[in-house]
Amino acid sequence: MTNLFNYIDRPSPIHRLTGATKFVCLMLWSFAAMSTYDTRMLLGLTIVSMILFVVGRIHIKDVSFMLGFTLFFLVINSIAIYLFSPLHGTEIYGTCTYLLKYTGHFAPTAEQMFYHLNYLLKYMATIPIVLLFVTTTNPSEFAASLNKIGVKYSIAYAVALALRYIPDIQRQYHEISQAGQARGIEMSKKASLINRLKSASGILIPLILSSMDRIEVISNAMELRGFGKNKKRTWYMGRPFRAADISAMTGCALLVCLSLYLNHVNGGRYYNPFI
Repeated sequence: MTNLFNYIDRPSPIHRLTGATKFVCLMLWSFAAMSTYDTRMLLGLTIVSMILFVVGRIHIKDVSFMLGFTLFFLVINSIAIYLFSPLHGTEIYGTCTYLLKYTGHFAPTAEQMFYHLNYLLKYMATIPIVLLFVTTTNPSEFAASLNKIGVKYSIAYAVALALRYIPDIQRQYHEISQAGQARGIEMSKKASLINRLKSASGILIPLILSSMDRIEVISNAMELRGFGKNKKRTWYMGRPFRAADISAMTGCALLVCLSLYLNHVNGGRYYNPFI
């Protein structure tokens, strides 16, 4: 079964960080990457994110589906950007350097290709960190950490339930799909894409019904246990901040400062090598 968003329990330094630490680092890292188009910094963030994957002991096969889907989205989006605005890069960098003898509206320019490179690097620097956060963060521990930094415990618990529910839906879909195939519904690669889509759409109704039943069971169980009655609650998975947590958050905060500093040095968000 393909893994989409699921916690993978493995011993690693990233797993040992608290959920709140990883959430804060994710926000700071994303802000640092999205606030600049400096190629040097984006390339550095991309390399570091790949190193963190190795440190977190997360294998490519664990997130291959999401990486493939993201890559497909980036390719389609890049093509759309070029088709609708092939001279956007020249407008940003203020110069126009044609790569071929052809000089028409859709002629490739060095500035446009450089802009596309930065666009790809921006997502390549961010997406792995998002996947790393999801695959290395225990939902229950994450909820406890959010409550510790001031988030209302009902909201923190709702986030934890949402993270837990994604793999549950995935598993239910797989079980319903297997039951359908056992009854002769062809959903393998032997069937055409249209037939597979039709068969997959037939799973939605039983999936929705089973999901509603599960939601009702969880809601009744929480109500019977008096969830939300008190202003505070204890957490079985709660952990205190350690030196590694403080160091990780400090490092990501420094990345934000570096991003803002480069924006000041470059006179804007874009690093321009053409001047």
